[in-house]
Amino acid sequence: MAFPDSFSTERLRAERLVPEHLPALRHIHSDPVLMATLGGVRDEAGTGAYLERNLRHWGEYGFGIWVLREPTDGRVAGLGVLRHLALEGADEIEVGYGLYPEFWGRGLATEIAAECIRLGRERLGVSSVVGLTLASNLRSQRVLAKVGLRYDRDVIHEGVPQALFRSA
Repeated sequence: MAFPDSFSTERLRAERLVPEHLPALRHIHSDPVLMATLGGVRDEAGTGAYLERNLRHWGEYGFGIWVLREPTDGRVAGLGVLRHLALEGADEIEVGYGLYPEFWGRGLATEIAAECIRLGRERLGVSSVVGLTLASNLRSQRVLAKVGLRYDRDVIHEGVPQALFRSA
């Protein structure tokens, strides 16, 4: 069953990442607060490489990154993630999210993560989904717990110590 190019939750609209999202990605990747827990601010070259890598993922697997918008005014709220992740030699399916700070504290990360997991289970038939977060990012850990993931172990991913959460 194919993944949707777009979908909606109660308070967000998600649209498949496309090349035309480059300006939105540049803005997201330049926000120091949003990017503080996502590897840090990216320069133009880093954002371009991120876009290309994630467009290839869509082309190969038919799912990946979605740009999240407020349905009322179309304003970009952030990103939703469901993608393959190479982790310690294993191919995992990762759920993730990144929202501008003005969207924090409203349950939107939980909403989008839950929908991505639902899509992964229904469309991919996966039973296990993982999430990575910095050990210091207690907000993200709470989101992962709310959507049914539990702390598994500490890992090093792309040179950064992370807490790995996994669905039961």
